Amino acid sequence: MAGKNREYRMAKSEYYRDFREHLNALEERGKLLRIKREINKDTELMPLVRWQFRGLDERDRKAFLFENVVDSHGRRYSMPVTVGTLAATTEIYAIGMMCEPDQIHERWARPQLNPVEPVKVQKAAVHEVVWQGSDLQNGHGLDMIPVPISTPGFDNAPYLTSANWITKDIESGIYNIGNYRSQIKSADRTGGFFTSQHMGQHWRKSKAKGKPLEACIAIGVVPSIAYSATAKIPYDFDEYRLAGGLAGAPIEVVQAKTVDLLVPATAEIIIEGTIPTDVVEPEGPFGEYPGYMGHRSMSPFLEVSCITHRRDAIYTALMSQFPPSESSKIKHTGTEKIILKFLRNDSGNSAVIDVALHDEVSGSGQAYCVIKMRNATKAEAWRALNASAGFSGSYAKVCVAVDEDVDIHDPAMINWAICYSMRPDEDVAIAKGKPPGLDPSTYPPGMETEEKRPGFTSALLINAVRPWPYTPVSLPKKEFMERSKQIWEELELPPLKPRMPWYGYSLGAWTRQDEEEATLAVKGDYFLTGTKQTGQRKKT
Repeated sequence: MAGKNREYRMAKSEYYRDFREHLNALEERGKLLRIKREINKDTELMPLVRWQFRGLDERDRKAFLFENVVDSHGRRYSMPVTVGTLAATTEIYAIGMMCEPDQIHERWARPQLNPVEPVKVQKAAVHEVVWQGSDLQNGHGLDMIPVPISTPGFDNAPYLTSANWITKDIESGIYNIGNYRSQIKSADRTGGFFTSQHMGQHWRKSKAKGKPLEACIAIGVVPSIAYSATAKIPYDFDEYRLAGGLAGAPIEVVQAKTVDLLVPATAEIIIEGTIPTDVVEPEGPFGEYPGYMGHRSMSPFLEVSCITHRRDAIYTALMSQFPPSESSKIKHTGTEKIILKFLRNDSGNSAVIDVALHDEVSGSGQAYCVIKMRNATKAEAWRALNASAGFSGSYAKVCVAVDEDVDIHDPAMINWAICYSMRPDEDVAIAKGKPPGLDPSTYPPGMETEEKRPGFTSALLINAVRPWPYTPVSLPKKEFMERSKQIWEELELPPLKPRMPWYGYSLGAWTRQDEEEATLAVKGDYFLTGTKQTGQRKKT
């Protein structure tokens, strides 16, 4: 059963065939912390993990495995709980991608151009245990899953946070896999907060035909599925194909037991059911990525018909809510390269060379977008800014274009560019018509339905690309900084963590005379410059 004797080791493979292989990889890299003491899922579990996001540098954060989980009633669960396994840090995210951190963007460039179709199997590990009918009301429904309360003291229930919802378009049959929060309401009913997403389109199409929407929730999936479920891709792009492209191999799927859907064969848990389309009910509040509690709203819900799981199943939760979090890391890391492809390829702007979304300043990173550009004309900069503002709904409320020497992951350098490379009267614009999403500045608490909320918000566009050649960055040239760093190390002074810019470089406005005089100065011959300048005097 649960806890001390549990083993997750499996044979090595070219990609993770299930969540347990991934968990083993984290442990082998020293990134998994096992907690063996008793932990209350309702009051202690998530606050404990939260501390590493509020009190540790990113390099010191880990994934957690809780092996002895109870609730506030004293119930002991057979399932352990993991948190932080997907994206507690960039390094952990990279382990999930089976690459090094500096290779993440390269890995994300592949799947959209080279998707891989899933493969159907007849027998699946996730069907080792099957519960349906009266089983769901007799201790084998949603209440058997140790779902933690994410924001104790404010959330109104435990919420599935690693819920990978699986539905398909009733007309085309194209699948969508999306990560949406899910309020646990009873042993056989859970909420669904998805109406503004692609799954919401599936729900509305089913509603138009007078039919309920069949749905499954997959928990404890291979990283390629989990990462794909949070990526912002076009409506008609099947996430199973995207996940296969990420993995470099087909995703194994199996027919669900009670609904006409294919589900990940190696998942830890599958929740099956139907979503009525003729009625909604209150859902929320829940702590959300902007760093505030999400509002209560009228939302659809899933009526559970079946739960299947692996023997000795492992429940996986995501750390969400206040940024930075696991949720913010997983959302912005994958989406960066999707936006980059959109700006460079789909929008045809070759001056764009990179994109960064900032999770620490905007929750999931979706509100703050920085675009790195090379030799961009004013027109190219504005094309990129307007295109980013129009990308995928509520993404990019603040869009900033900068030059290629600016580290787009460093807020200090971005602010440097904003302060000294743009003029507010000419280089700032407002783009209207953006969906409000969960932005708390767009509507007050108490608006129960999306229909009552404002139809749009706006985006702030800042062109911080230098308008003309600048004088050099005012730091010593690289060779002088390198030599002084060598001396620093010889003196055994505290270890350095260089951040750009750590040396000066030319930005175009630098004459031969300027260079010659600077060369004389470092040679100690600066009196020659002083003598020359006496011959350049002018009467006042």
